[in-house]
Amino acid sequence: MAEETWQSPDGPIPVRVLDEGPEAVGQFWDAHADGHLVGLRTSGTSTGRGRVIVRTTASWVGSFPHIARICGLTAEDRIWIPGPMGSTMNLFAACLAESCGAAWTAHDAGSSTVWQVTPAVLVRLLDAGLPASRRLRTTIVAGDGLSRGLRDRARAQGVRIVHYYGAAEMSMIAVGSCADDLAVFNETEVRIGDGRIWVRSPWLSKGYLSSATDAPLMIDAEGFATVGDRGELDGRRLKVFGRDGAVTTAGQTVLLAPLQERLQAEARGEVFLLGCPHPSIGQVLTAVVTDGVDLPVLRSWARRHLDGADRPRRWECVPAPPLTPSGKVDLRALRAALSQREGVL
Repeated sequence: MAEETWQSPDGPIPVRVLDEGPEAVGQFWDAHADGHLVGLRTSGTSTGRGRVIVRTTASWVGSFPHIARICGLTAEDRIWIPGPMGSTMNLFAACLAESCGAAWTAHDAGSSTVWQVTPAVLVRLLDAGLPASRRLRTTIVAGDGLSRGLRDRARAQGVRIVHYYGAAEMSMIAVGSCADDLAVFNETEVRIGDGRIWVRSPWLSKGYLSSATDAPLMIDAEGFATVGDRGELDGRRLKVFGRDGAVTTAGQTVLLAPLQERLQAEARGEVFLLGCPHPSIGQVLTAVVTDGVDLPVLRSWARRHLDGADRPRRWECVPAPPLTPSGKVDLRALRAALSQREGVL
């Protein structure tokens, strides 16, 4: 653990930057007891350069009773958290467990009553038939959007799902059973501006340890923050489309998030969109599915419903896409792997 200085609007304040191993959990609680700000490292593995996020420990601890109630957590539980503590999502889960008096483990799924995994890890667990755990009651899924199809597949194997949407900079934002039924979290206000999700709550971070012009977090004069995720709000129901991403193909720009949302609604497995290098048109819009059954279904649907540059020209099935250390699909590694082989056009 290192001690750094954050230049707050009121002057310099010391920050305890937590390590990225299991010891970070104890370091968090020590900082909480001492009233110190903490710095949480982000890897930037799939989205770019990592940063250090500054927050009060209360911005997590204050939300724990609400989350414990939603997940039904008690001191009798044991939570399996297979990812590294360098991921804020996993560190959050471990601290949540300890706040309830529950145990947590990075290795022993079989003896656990609750699992926390990403959607990509859940797919692999379901494909493997789920490791035997007669005690398993609930699986918390976070880190990426959870499709209705994947939720239903888990339910069919007897797994209760709690899915949440959040961001390392803003913590918990909305909770549901999948991406289609997310409801705004306790004490959280959400509004949509320019198609982007803006959030005000007690769970927000203070910002970054060091300023950067390309940092995703923005905070307006009223205290609403965004990291650029796009979405729609209907009462307390929040639909998340993801952050802007674009592919330029033959001189035309295609926004990926809304297009991926449409394809995912027609798919049984997971769907990813990316641009693979092409010698004459710059990039070729590529659709990647994890379930081979989706290939003919989606190609047929795309021919009927998508025009011009919005229609993927390359289709791939990758049942087990590469993952980042935190368990998210590593789109950069996937793009690199696909660039080495001839695609199906």
